Amino acid sequence: QIIVATPGRLIDHLRRRTIRLQHVAIAVLDEADEMLNMGFIEDSENILMSVPNERQTLLFSATMPKAIQDLGRRFMKDPEFISVKNKEVTVPNTEQSYVQVPDRQKFDLLCRLLDMLSPESTIVFGRTKRRVDEIFDGLKKRGYPAEALHGDLTQPKRDSVMKNFKEGYTEILVATDVAARGLDFSDVTHVFNFDIPQDPDSYVHRIGRTGRVGKSGAAVTFVTPRELGHLQLIERAIRRKITRIPIPTVNEALEGQQRLAIEKLMQVVEEGENHHYKMLAEELLDTADSVSLLSAALKLLTKEPDTTPVILTEEGPFRQKKKIYKRKSARSWKSNRRPAKR
Repeated sequence: QIIVATPGRLIDHLRRRTIRLQHVAIAVLDEADEMLNMGFIEDSENILMSVPNERQTLLFSATMPKAIQDLGRRFMKDPEFISVKNKEVTVPNTEQSYVQVPDRQKFDLLCRLLDMLSPESTIVFGRTKRRVDEIFDGLKKRGYPAEALHGDLTQPKRDSVMKNFKEGYTEILVATDVAARGLDFSDVTHVFNFDIPQDPDSYVHRIGRTGRVGKSGAAVTFVTPRELGHLQLIERAIRRKITRIPIPTVNEALEGQQRLAIEKLMQVVEEGENHHYKMLAEELLDTADSVSLLSAALKLLTKEPDTTPVILTEEGPFRQKKKIYKRKSARSWKSNRRPAKR
C-alpha cells in the first residue's frame, strides 16, 4: 500500500479520520527543499508525528543547500547523506543560452524564437501567476497553441492542461515554478525562462524539464540589463558558462517558418500518399508555371510573423534576496527513526 499526497491534503484526511498511518514503515518527502521553503514544515512535522517511531524516513531533492541539510537532521536520527556527483549541476545534453533584452521587448522576442526554432514541445516559465496568464493570453491572440499552468487552476483543469501537453495537442505550456514542480515530460525540446529564475536552484529545476532520458534540449533565458549580475551568480553555481545569443530579426523568424513549411511539404512527398491530388496538380500546371504554384503552396503553409499588439504588465528586474530559513528540511537523507520529542 502506497499513499502519494500533498502535505495539506494528507493533513485534511488525518483531521477527518479518513486515513490512518499507524502501520507506515517508510515516510518519503520529495522536493524537500522547496516544500519546506514554501511553508510546509508544520504540516510535515504533524504528519511525521502521526506515523510510528519505528520507520525509515527519506528526503529527496535535486538541490540541497547546507542550511536545508542542517534542518533535515531535525526529522531523523543519525541521518545518512547520499549525493550523486556530476561535473556539471545541469544536464550536459541541454544547450544553455541567454538573450539580453528589455522587459517590454520580451514577448516579441519569445514569438520570434518560437517562429525561428519551431520547437515541438516547449515550456515557458513566468515569475508570477499574473505573468503566466498574460503570456498565455498573448500567445493565443497571436495564434500559438498554448496552455497556462499555475496554482489557481482547479484540479480537473490542471489535469486537462497536462494531458493535452503530454499528448501533443498543446505545443506550448506557460507555467510558474511551483506549478511545474515534479512534471514528468520526456519529450520537451525547449525551455524559455521568460523571467530569470530567482536562484540557481530554480534554474536547475526549470531547465531540467528538457534534455531528459538522453535526448538533447535547449534552454534560453531572457535577461534584462540590470539582471546580468544575477545571471553570473547562476553561472558560478552551476559551474557552466551560459552563451549569449543575439535577438533574432523578423526575417530570421520568417525564414524559420519557411523551413518548417518546406519540411512539411517534403514529408508529404516522401510519404507518397498524394495520388488523389495529381490530376488537380496537372490541371493547375496548364494555367500556371510550377514555380509560381510551389511558391503559392509554401506561402499558404508558412505561418508569417503576427504583429498583433500584445502588452504585458512590465515587471522590474529581479533582485536577489537573502534567504531566511525557518524550521525547514533536506535531500536524499534516510533514517530508521524519528528523533525524540522536545
